[in-house]
Amino acid sequence: MNIIRNLKINNEVLMINRDDMLELTRRMNSSRTHFVRVAGAYMDEEGYVDGSFNTNFLKLTGSERSHAIELAKSIPFANTNINLKMHKLPEHAMKPGSIWQLLYALRDCGLKNDAMLYTLYELFGEKLYCDKPYAIYVYEGVYDVPVKASDKTGMDESEEVYTYLIVAFCNLNKNQEAVDTFSGFLWPAFTDRSTDMTHVNVFQADENHPTRELYDILGINISE
Repeated sequence: MNIIRNLKINNEVLMINRDDMLELTRRMNSSRTHFVRVAGAYMDEEGYVDGSFNTNFLKLTGSERSHAIELAKSIPFANTNINLKMHKLPEHAMKPGSIWQLLYALRDCGLKNDAMLYTLYELFGEKLYCDKPYAIYVYEGVYDVPVKASDKTGMDESEEVYTYLIVAFCNLNKNQEAVDTFSGFLWPAFTDRSTDMTHVNVFQADENHPTRELYDILGINISE
């Protein structure tokens, strides 16, 4: 069924299918993760980069891998259409110098360009208000979407390869370690078990007090 089925055409948020998100999160564990790479930065209270990292996900230790998975997993595993909502990318998304042009490029290079990542961190640091230090984690995931039989049981064949980014904004503890995710997004959206380049899933841990600057950075008008 076409993804348009849940749209009202004008200024509408597409409803997320919970089963799609559960399919992703079931494969987010240390034994069979489809994360390929993780990068990130530690930001001070003024929004400046205070250290960064970029590594192959499988090079993390077991405990590091489990911890990183939990930070990322909290986004697709959140309450769908409450804490995690889908938004259409603005028409001007791909204008030169836009964040979406940068995200497309980072997805294409598999997070292997530190200069582009640093540009991303600086963009968030400049526009994302936070009165205390926080961390930004950026994940690349590559998921071979299995073909499903008519009875919804999995089959061995791959239907398509879903390559995606998760960006997580995390609180830090007194030891400057990321402890939980307060905001973030998944892009491209995973809609009808397929890559949806025109939508993004935005996560807010507290739906009543969202990180509104994130919508501005992404070019999303939530007042519509």
